[in-house]
Amino acid sequence: MHSHGGGDFPAESLFFIPAVVAVVAYWAGALSPRSGRWPWYRTALFTLGVAAVLATVLNPLARLAHEDFAVLSLSHLLAGMLSPLLLVLSRPFTLALRTLDVFPARRLSRLLRSRFARFLSFPVTAALLNTGGMILMFRTGLLQSMQESMPVHWLVTLHLLAAGYLFTASMVGRDPSPHRSGYRLRAAVLVLSIAAHNILAKSIYADPPPGISAAAAEQGALVMYYGGGVLELALIVLLCRQWYASARPRGRVASTASPH
Repeated sequence: MHSHGGGDFPAESLFFIPAVVAVVAYWAGALSPRSGRWPWYRTALFTLGVAAVLATVLNPLARLAHEDFAVLSLSHLLAGMLSPLLLVLSRPFTLALRTLDVFPARRLSRLLRSRFARFLSFPVTAALLNTGGMILMFRTGLLQSMQESMPVHWLVTLHLLAAGYLFTASMVGRDPSPHRSGYRLRAAVLVLSIAAHNILAKSIYADPPPGISAAAAEQGALVMYYGGGVLELALIVLLCRQWYASARPRGRVASTASPH
């Protein structure tokens, strides 16, 4: 088990820098006249999303995650599912396109239209990166490496956040995306991803990872299964709501749609 301490100054504290920069940049954009009365709840969602993933790399949660498998499962939910959901709902790219100057806004727009963005945002690609990362984390030697190496722990957390964001955005994202897939494909991928997540949780319950006791594996699997189920239900509700709204007659949608 590695130490999260680095003498008098914990190295994990450095993660405050990108977190604070991201939150300050978002708040500055939200308060900018260019944002057009940006809804306050999106700012709150973004702040909570950053706080959720930051908590997974800071003590006491980071230390407890290496002592208790149930807490490790909770960290997985925070970094790979809850934080991405909150960040996607805050619509950061929409805010950036509204508030950036012309040149950087055009560069961001070109990036969103690129083939690379299209590949990553394709639901199947995003699901493989997301689910595959979870399987590698719990079913290979990566779990042991996380417990022994601080950089590996950070890299896995970063992957969980990035892959979780891509997957959530490909399912229910509302930011500008010229490559967004149809609802039928998104629904099918979501159902298969939920099934894979639940199968992984049940397999951990029945067959603990190496070095994890049966009792600890059972607790961790229950956190993963039921905690993940709540967040997966939220994705289902959001996707169905968007699908229903898209199927309504255009005139009715226009008359009831929010100005934001």
